[in-house]
Amino acid sequence: MKTKKNYAGIADEFAQLETAKVVLIPVPYDGTSTWGKGADKGPDAFLEASENMELYDIETASEVYQQGVYLADAITEDASPEAMVNAVHKSTKEFIKRNKFVTLFGGEHSISIGIIRAFNECFDNLTVLHIDAHADLRETYNGSAYNHACAVNEASQTTNLVQVGIRSMDAIEKTFMEEEKTFFAHDMVNDDYWMDKVLEAMTDTVFITFDLDALDPSILPATGTPEPGGLLWYETMEFLKQVFEEKNVVGFDIVELCPNPADKSSDFVAAKLYYKMLSYKFMGQDVDENYDNTYDVDYKSNTNSKFDEDED
Repeated sequence: MKTKKNYAGIADEFAQLETAKVVLIPVPYDGTSTWGKGADKGPDAFLEASENMELYDIETASEVYQQGVYLADAITEDASPEAMVNAVHKSTKEFIKRNKFVTLFGGEHSISIGIIRAFNECFDNLTVLHIDAHADLRETYNGSAYNHACAVNEASQTTNLVQVGIRSMDAIEKTFMEEEKTFFAHDMVNDDYWMDKVLEAMTDTVFITFDLDALDPSILPATGTPEPGGLLWYETMEFLKQVFEEKNVVGFDIVELCPNPADKSSDFVAAKLYYKMLSYKFMGQDVDENYDNTYDVDYKSNTNSKFDEDED
């Protein structure tokens, strides 16, 4: 029988669901991609790269894996895009209700529809920080609302959606876009204060959906729909660190890694990005410090929860 691996090869003591503060859910799904295929291979490539990553983060002087990272079973529902979204929604919500810091690694961007829906059901006044090359605001695409091109359309209607790094879109998407909360790449490059403006546009409670094609192809080419003119590494880290320092980030996903077997550099960038985001979330916390993500496991006395008290 195949032995289940731990995230990044960490010791079992840091990988138990009961004690881990973080849950990582792989979603190897590529059901709606329309050009570069291979996002279903992304989680395995990310996990393999993570096993070859040094786990001391110099910047935060921490080893965040010691907070505990539980690697959940991959979600492999493939009956339909809608079924996948529903499966992701269900799993995400179950782990949020267990008071975990829930993270997911895709897979293509349609999975975020279910993820965002779960977080929005759990938190009031939620900001979705959408970091991406593409607006992903279409109401439907190829006959479905559960498509990677529709990844944040629902979020634009139900949450405070803030979009960063956008540099490709269809004209129809302007009808769903709040331009004062949309930060286009061509404007950001000439604006020394774009990070401050993004932070001002957000509420205190934030979920991050990070499409890897937000990054410039010079540092991460292995994605389904690469676009020139993207974010570079250190500006991205500076921005994310500010977000984690100034806001309550309640979870995140990373999507759209399409690994190239001949070049593993993109896999490693994705692995490092995930680990840096965890490091920023937990920087300054002692390993044995009780974790409180501003909601209680039974949701009965917490104003940030939208759960009914009698929900299973």
